[in-house]
Amino acid sequence: MVAHGRFATRREATPDELGGQIFTFLQQRGLPVRVQAVAISCVVPTLNQPLLEMAETYLSVDALLVGPGTKTGMEIHYDPPRDVGADRIVTAVGVHHRYGGPAIMVSFGTATVFDAIDERGNYLGGAITPGLQLSVDALFSRASRLPRVDLAAPGRVLGRTTVTSMQAGIMYGAAAQAEGMVERMRQELARPAKVVATGGLSPLIAPLVRGVDVVDPLVVLEGLRVLEGMNRRP
Repeated sequence: MVAHGRFATRREATPDELGGQIFTFLQQRGLPVRVQAVAISCVVPTLNQPLLEMAETYLSVDALLVGPGTKTGMEIHYDPPRDVGADRIVTAVGVHHRYGGPAIMVSFGTATVFDAIDERGNYLGGAITPGLQLSVDALFSRASRLPRVDLAAPGRVLGRTTVTSMQAGIMYGAAAQAEGMVERMRQELARPAKVVATGGLSPLIAPLVRGVDVVDPLVVLEGLRVLEGMNRRP
């Protein structure tokens, strides 16, 4: 990987706005605007077409948009298979390619998503819970006397101020939830499985979670790279 970056999601973004962001990103990192391929995993339906148009107009590339019909090399045990979010499939592909299986993936992002693959990389299903930031925002907006706090572990569960009590509940609560969900998945799989933490918040939460084998926040990009190669047109 040469470079990576993050942009806020704007559901109403236009192809021109997206193209400007990409050009600025490349220029700031001193990278040439010579693109061979574009792979997209998007769970915001209103952005699918703008992203495709951006790739065609600004990068002269017919992009791969991961979705139904994309070759993944895995069986998807979900009903119906097309309902699985593209990000979950791409993450599963990246994890299997990089670490093998069986594996349990915990993606700490807007939602906290738990997924599992078998030894062949087949997708077995998972669970979705509200993400850490969503939970914090809900707590702040619904409990008028509680302040907004930084996402930081206070070092102990027994907080002695309102701020440290909230931080303890938020951070160690999320860690305990992850530990419990992973253990339940292990029991259902009935076999050893690697635990891979990923997603933008994984460096913050994963160190608090017992049993995590690997922290790889960007493994979804590895999955996109693999899928682009599998689906590349002659």
